[in-house]
Amino acid sequence: MSIWPEDIEEAAKRIVADFTERKLMIATAESCTAGLIAGAITEVAGSSTVFDRGFITYSNHAKQEMLGVSRDTLEAHGAVSRPTAIEMAEGAIRHSEANISVAVTGIAGPGGGSAEKPVGLVHLAAARAGHATLQREMRYGDIGRQQVRLATLRTAFEMLREAASLE
Repeated sequence: MSIWPEDIEEAAKRIVADFTERKLMIATAESCTAGLIAGAITEVAGSSTVFDRGFITYSNHAKQEMLGVSRDTLEAHGAVSRPTAIEMAEGAIRHSEANISVAVTGIAGPGGGSAEKPVGLVHLAAARAGHATLQREMRYGDIGRQQVRLATLRTAFEMLREAASLE
């Protein structure tokens, strides 16, 4: 019995199978999901052939120290921003053996939001060595902390598949 909703479990299995076939390695850089993406992928038997490592960078200091996110970026745009997500994804590639990464930073709630950055706002990025970094801004809404985090997993998996298909 899996701890994950069926669609997430199936998506993780497809990612492991696809990345195994393509001989690709994944790294994750997670803030608001705090390791859930890595956990869902590594729940799949055989995931060690495609999963290199995960970075849980909840604090700004961790984003800087572990992934090389610029202090200037964090000061100018904040942790929950497009530039931060991109730097997180690109930093995960630089600081791992992976050739594809996914990064997420957002406000899962229930508090912490503002008019400019409401609860449910999540920035995601997927980097692949030698390609432009993909980015999405998602506004899931104030649907509850767990639902924001699960929705973020679903989008992250879509972005990993999209990055894997880049030629």
